[in-house]
Amino acid sequence: MGAESPESDATLSALTRSQVIDLTTTGRRTGRLRRIEIFLHYDDGRLFISGMPRSDRTRDWIYNIGADPHVVVHLKQSVVADVPATARVVADPDERRPLIEAAARRWRRTDIEEMMRHSPLIVLNVDDTSYRPREG
Repeated sequence: MGAESPESDATLSALTRSQVIDLTTTGRRTGRLRRIEIFLHYDDGRLFISGMPRSDRTRDWIYNIGADPHVVVHLKQSVVADVPATARVVADPDERRPLIEAAARRWRRTDIEEMMRHSPLIVLNVDDTSYRPREG
């Protein structure tokens, strides 16, 4: 199955639908590419990724993004495409809250305060001039 270019209308449309994707980061210590399956959210013009709350540790992919924000979003559902992006870890509570609330609604979770404290959260900016999510 061939991959479409990031400029294609189908790819841009797919980015605006929340879905399961793969995300590739660069290992902060090894420099090796690390690929995980995760849920991409789209809400109010923003692409973001969150995860289930865990108080016992920070996910490796968050550390990797802290060391190198360049990632690849691998769309794999309605469209197959590899989309380069830049990720930013969101720590500010005022910026986190609306995104965490959107993720909680999508997952039908009610533990927003737990998610605020312990869920990883990144905002993505696609590295393509034809698609720009709202800056955060």
